[in-house]
Amino acid sequence: MIADLYIRVSTDEQADKGYSQRDQEERLKKYCDNNKIKVRKVIFEDHSAKTFNRPQWNDLLIDLKKKKGVVDFVLFSKWDRFSRNAGDAYQMISTLRRLGIEPQAIEQPLDLSVPENKLMLAFYLAAPEVENDRRALNVLLGMRKAKREGRYMCQAPVGYSNKITEDGKKYIAPSEPDASIMKWAFETLNEGQLNVEQIMKTAFKKGIKTSKANFWNLLRNPVYCGRIYLSGYKNELACHVPGLHEPIISEALFYEVQDYLNGKKRTYRAKVGSMDVLQLRGYLLCPRCGKILTGSASKGRSGKYYYYHCTSSCGARFKAENANQLFSKELKKLIPKPGMKEVYATVLNEEFKERTRLQREDVKQVKDSLEKANTELANARKLLLNNEIEPSEYRSIKGDYERKIAGLESRLIELSKQTNNIEPLLNKAITTLSCLDTLYENGDNKSKRDIIGSIYPEKLVFDGFQYRTTRLNEVVELIYSMDKGFSENKNGQTGSNFDLSTLVTRPGFEPRQAESESAVLPLYYRAKFQSANLKKK
Repeated sequence: MIADLYIRVSTDEQADKGYSQRDQEERLKKYCDNNKIKVRKVIFEDHSAKTFNRPQWNDLLIDLKKKKGVVDFVLFSKWDRFSRNAGDAYQMISTLRRLGIEPQAIEQPLDLSVPENKLMLAFYLAAPEVENDRRALNVLLGMRKAKREGRYMCQAPVGYSNKITEDGKKYIAPSEPDASIMKWAFETLNEGQLNVEQIMKTAFKKGIKTSKANFWNLLRNPVYCGRIYLSGYKNELACHVPGLHEPIISEALFYEVQDYLNGKKRTYRAKVGSMDVLQLRGYLLCPRCGKILTGSASKGRSGKYYYYHCTSSCGARFKAENANQLFSKELKKLIPKPGMKEVYATVLNEEFKERTRLQREDVKQVKDSLEKANTELANARKLLLNNEIEPSEYRSIKGDYERKIAGLESRLIELSKQTNNIEPLLNKAITTLSCLDTLYENGDNKSKRDIIGSIYPEKLVFDGFQYRTTRLNEVVELIYSMDKGFSENKNGQTGSNFDLSTLVTRPGFEPRQAESESAVLPLYYRAKFQSANLKKK
């Protein structure tokens, strides 16, 4: 009789130490010597027995099929060395017996020709499977308990690293520079200047090392805002629980990015990557058909010539050099008059204080929505207690409202953090606006496009001679309005005419339609401007 000896260990650690392998081999060879069985080969395996998808076993099975009738037995120490899955084990036993081979455990011998012995076989195979299932369940419940406590139990995502406390507890902590890069990715995506593909490429250049598919998953991971995702289990619904780790971004920013990724928040910005001579590409609209103008180069006898042109059949086409020069001239018209920075800062600061009233209204609105959501959730709980709705319906309602409440709470926290003092930022902005033309001309391509996008939130229409836009940035527009509308009284002008509009539309730019009939800055701001101007003098 000839036998192959199959020796399997459960972990790589056992294989490295060699104790279990050596012990199994000694007992199997001793059994063969006592029963006068010749050993053909010894197979060592270090894979799990949950399935038969094991490299060494597959090689053995192929060899047995090729040399049918050569081997009489496949011997192993116990049935759990053979398999820990009863269903797979029965199929493999049938396969081996069709090849004329008898599988046998030397420490749990069974004569499978006796029908009653199949009951013992079922026990031997089911016991390790139950043990596996119990161990897996204990691990699952332990991990869920740890997650509820706020501990992140998996491999730390990009921007974090796994740490261990002095008492042996595991946790994650921000890891630079990846943490700052991920924060930049969330903030930039929320601004809408770049799409996910562009942000991903830039993040890779900055040093992020991950796959493209995983980068999308990172933007969905709530761990960055200090929360941990707990998946649904039995009657428990999936939810986000507060984590013990330090967040990299705010919850409000995370939910804003989720809205963008889910298609609820759409922003349409110009593409980045245009050549320096085509810095306006993507920001211009065709004056004929209204489509966005693209840009490209044409070869000529003496070199390349760059144009902004429309992709439709309207045929609109403009020299890039001429368009860029005219745009630089338009920017110079936005430069505040010398000595007026302090006046602008005073008026705009008071304007901001007036507009923060809207912020307070937002806070009130969020609080009202939060109170309403909690009330509706409480009403659903009462319906459940009165047996008016099924438990499954209540769980669904509860899950929806818990997610809604979490978003509202994060929004309320973000609104509460907003500062009411913008004077330092305002002074910096006005100083930048004072040298806007210089910054634009000396800046690189990305800086130029940042300036264009910040001043003009909507596309510009260029007809070859002048630019038109429907709207300026609110702060820039207010400064320019004051610069035009608050000029000193001319000779012969009476104070009674002060109430009349002196606001003149800037040459080359069309006023907003709502202001075309009466482009008047409120008397309230003119009075403040006049008062600030007199104090300055």
